[in-house]
Amino acid sequence: MRYPDVRRDDTVEILHGEAVADPYRWLEDGESAETRAFIEAQNAFAEPVLAALPAREAFRERVTALLTAPTRGCPWMRGGRAFAWHSDGQNQPVLVTAGSVDELDDGPRVLLDPNALSDDGTVAVTMASVNPAGTLLAYGAADGGSDWRTIRIRDVATGEDLPDEIPWTKWNSAVWLDDRSFSYWAYDAPSGDALTDEMGGGRLLGHVVGTAVGDDGAMWSNPDEPRMFARHWPRDDVWFVLSTDTGSSSGNDLAARRHGDHALTQLVEGREHEWNAIGVREGRLYAVTDADAARYRLAVFDLETGHESTVVPEHPEDVLLDASLTATGLVLEYSHDASHRMQLATFAGELGDHVPLGDGVSITGSDASQESGVVLASTQSFVDRGTRHVIEVDGARLVAHRTLPTPGPAAPDAATERIRAISTDGQAVPAFVVRPAGDVGGAPRPTLVWGYGGFNIPMNPGFRAVLAAWVAAGGVLVVPNLRGGGEFGSHWHKGGTKERKQQVFDDLFAIAEHLVATGVTTHEQLALHGRSNGGLLAGAALTQRPELWGAVLPGVGVLDMLRFHRFTIGWAWTSDYGDPDEGEAHAYLRAYSPLHNVRETAYPPTLITTGDHDDRVVPAHSFKFAAELQRAQAASGSDAPVLLSIDTRAGHGMGKPKDAAALEFADQLAFAAHHTGLTP
Repeated sequence: MRYPDVRRDDTVEILHGEAVADPYRWLEDGESAETRAFIEAQNAFAEPVLAALPAREAFRERVTALLTAPTRGCPWMRGGRAFAWHSDGQNQPVLVTAGSVDELDDGPRVLLDPNALSDDGTVAVTMASVNPAGTLLAYGAADGGSDWRTIRIRDVATGEDLPDEIPWTKWNSAVWLDDRSFSYWAYDAPSGDALTDEMGGGRLLGHVVGTAVGDDGAMWSNPDEPRMFARHWPRDDVWFVLSTDTGSSSGNDLAARRHGDHALTQLVEGREHEWNAIGVREGRLYAVTDADAARYRLAVFDLETGHESTVVPEHPEDVLLDASLTATGLVLEYSHDASHRMQLATFAGELGDHVPLGDGVSITGSDASQESGVVLASTQSFVDRGTRHVIEVDGARLVAHRTLPTPGPAAPDAATERIRAISTDGQAVPAFVVRPAGDVGGAPRPTLVWGYGGFNIPMNPGFRAVLAAWVAAGGVLVVPNLRGGGEFGSHWHKGGTKERKQQVFDDLFAIAEHLVATGVTTHEQLALHGRSNGGLLAGAALTQRPELWGAVLPGVGVLDMLRFHRFTIGWAWTSDYGDPDEGEAHAYLRAYSPLHNVRETAYPPTLITTGDHDDRVVPAHSFKFAAELQRAQAASGSDAPVLLSIDTRAGHGMGKPKDAAALEFADQLAFAAHHTGLTP
């Protein structure tokens, strides 16, 4: 193939005594004329190849049908009103409200329609928080896929926005202090390129509705350690609870004070463990933690004395994911072999009834209140687009449970099973295998592996249109639970971080080899897809074991492991990856960094995707990796394509319009299908 010409220069940097070439560093300037020309050339090269894929239009129709099927999000209650996100095929779901949960499905009122915020559906609402009285909505609007968002306030009764407008916020939700004021996490306006420049320190501010944003007071900041995040959580009428941390998956500290007091009392410090504060009851703060409990336990602090004790101890097998307070007891959410279950308990921690949510599901949302005995939840599986649950409880006793129907077509018919492969250290690594209906393990089939393995994020059963479309077309889907993820507790997560990151890739290779050895598929029929940290997984798997794969699809990937920390929020990822500025971390990052381990060998067909507005994993990662991979592929003489497809009106993926998502997913699936032999 004749790839686009990409300029290589002689940029070399001495890092920890090693000369590291960076010939495409100029591509880090996303707004330069030369980079814009690179984007145009790469898209012009990729589009004819993608357009010629025989299954592209079939997958586009299939994915569009799945994406536009009606969805109903988990409801939540505030001030006696019900709220939920509903979609009936729009680019962005709409926020609706009604007097009760059942009325949400019977003529609800549209409170906020993000589709009306832009002509092309690229303005998304990425945060929504209703005050305790149910009268005001604080929502965050983000443009073009950016993580930056502007907070606005909407009157629930009138549906009109108030004059309040808060720019340059990210990450945390607005948390209401009372019915007229809330806390939020803010940054100074960027002085340079808002899409690429490394971000400085933020601060927790408090806003009173109807007052000037410039008058918002600082509730917490730490100028001496700017690389920190803070959030006020949970909301309580008496106590202010502050959580602070320094990274995407690091431990956090907790502090508390009474409202009106100035001094905070430190409850936990050192940021060695996670402390997820869930609620305050009678001066006692409940928190889920992995301190002295790798599978997590529920702890409680006496906020007057700071004394901490255990309410629900660590389970011998299952991971405690979350907990909630009701008017009469506790709701516990557990992970059992990477699927979710719910169990009730008393305030004293005595375990009670299980809530029958179904087998092989994940809990995708839940809402409980200390003023009520009603719990709302939503679940998904690989083939269930979503089921909503209305649960009535009395302490640890289940009083009633019913589900609300979701309109629309039935999901693809498929069967899910669990497999386990032995990794390099002898550990059994599990994976979900989803087969089309009627496939009982005959001849090897085209198979798509969807992986992540990082930041304590679990890969549970969940409905994703791109994956469901593959199964509906006759392919096998495999979702492995790799080290680095959050499926089996903090030890499983930490076992795939920093100097142990290679173990994540080794786990993936063990799964791939097991699939071939057991006849599920062949190397020629095996495709790998991952996004973000999963894009790193795909890039490392491509450069380390190219012979394993029939096709590889890294999406919005972290691919330059020596410079990721120099852009936007990348420094927060050192909690998982390590800091490239430290010599020991540089050595292991250099050893697996996809960009720095490309060699002149034949690579399998590869489709790299990114968005030019991605201000989380900046597109320079994909630009530089694609340029180097194309150069090496051409030098090897291989005619397997290496394509770079860039969405010029998208970011990392959050809030992406459905029509744009359908195009991207169709390209990825058609590419994987063509090169693994799947005919839909």
